Amino acid sequence: MSHPVRIGVQLQPQHAPDYHLIRDAVLRSEDAGVDIVFNWDHFYPLYGEPDGPHFECWTMLGALAEQTENVEIGALVSGGGYRNPDLLADMARTVDHISGGRLILGIGAGWFEKDYDQYGYQFGTAGGRLALLKENLDRIAARLKVLNPAPTREIPILIGGGGERKTLRLVAEHGSIWHSFAKLDEYNHKSQVLADHCSDVGRDPAQIQHSSSWPGAEQAQSYVDAGVSLFTVGTGGPDFDLTTVVEAIQWRDKAAS
Repeated sequence: MSHPVRIGVQLQPQHAPDYHLIRDAVLRSEDAGVDIVFNWDHFYPLYGEPDGPHFECWTMLGALAEQTENVEIGALVSGGGYRNPDLLADMARTVDHISGGRLILGIGAGWFEKDYDQYGYQFGTAGGRLALLKENLDRIAARLKVLNPAPTREIPILIGGGGERKTLRLVAEHGSIWHSFAKLDEYNHKSQVLADHCSDVGRDPAQIQHSSSWPGAEQAQSYVDAGVSLFTVGTGGPDFDLTTVVEAIQWRDKAAS
């Protein structure tokens, strides 16, 4: 299975004191030609002023579903410990319908302890959060099968992370997209680990699209040659500078010509 090269933007919903700044960035991103608009699922900024302005992920995705026409939308990624997984599946199904079938359900184990502590969630251990992610993915899959009305399509599941024994196993079992945070050499190794897990569960690894942060135009083709077909550029408020996003789109279009 061959995946076309796509460019995403992660509009990090931090340091934007007025929501219209995010709304404007979404419009500019779609007009520029991105394939996917992501946000992230945190409650506080990850850099800059730690208690600066910040907006919530899933209510925003509902707004993005109405605001946009062509781009896919989703969280890169949703925190696995923040929400009842049956409710999260229902939220995803609803946004899928609002958007006309353009939602990507991104999910991970979670890692930012402040989110958990300040909102009353149990942070626990990395192993415990991964075990919860496995349970959540099973419950999400089961809930999506019984919702009425059903999702408009089989909602793609994006799983972020690179743990070789547990996370990549979950990607093999549930993932449509794997988002790797690894540099190229480490990525090649983890990609083979994922392929081995796919073999164990009887799945063709080519069914899983590989995703990475944008490495720059000089290195992007090397990532494509290694199997990456989705690149995402992150940008935060208040300016939401899309200069690098436009450069990535220009590289995509030139590579495709």
